[in-house]
Amino acid sequence: MTNRNGVLAALTPEQRERLMELSREVVFPAGTRIFEEGRAADRFWLIKSGSVTVDVHVPGRRSPTVETLGTGDLLGWSWLVPPRRWNFGAEALSPVRAYQFDAAQVLALMEEDPVLGRALSTAVAGIVAHRLTAARTRLLDLYAPYGSGAA
Repeated sequence: MTNRNGVLAALTPEQRERLMELSREVVFPAGTRIFEEGRAADRFWLIKSGSVTVDVHVPGRRSPTVETLGTGDLLGWSWLVPPRRWNFGAEALSPVRAYQFDAAQVLALMEEDPVLGRALSTAVAGIVAHRLTAARTRLLDLYAPYGSGAA
């Protein structure tokens, strides 16, 4: 678990303040399903404390964990890209405190402030690229005949 967030770091202090004004603090007890793959993605979170497992549905099998997120990490990126459906599922591994953002409000802010929108989109795109690579590697390790080949 590492801090790959970069979302807040990618913004100026003024942009960070505008974004954080849209947040509210939430708590998820350990074992809480935060979202399910395929359902509407209408929010996202920045994790303050705790850890969250990100998993993928595999028909006929238990959903494998593809990544574990922790303090400072962005949870949820599917809200940014139509059709705005979760590409993975997520569950609180331990008690989690997070800042929750309503996607519609953030998308409106991004439209209103294109510079902030570009910075936020670029930061999220980097996270998406990292997560997809992590998911691919993890699934190869689990299901490919010889694993990912990574040593």
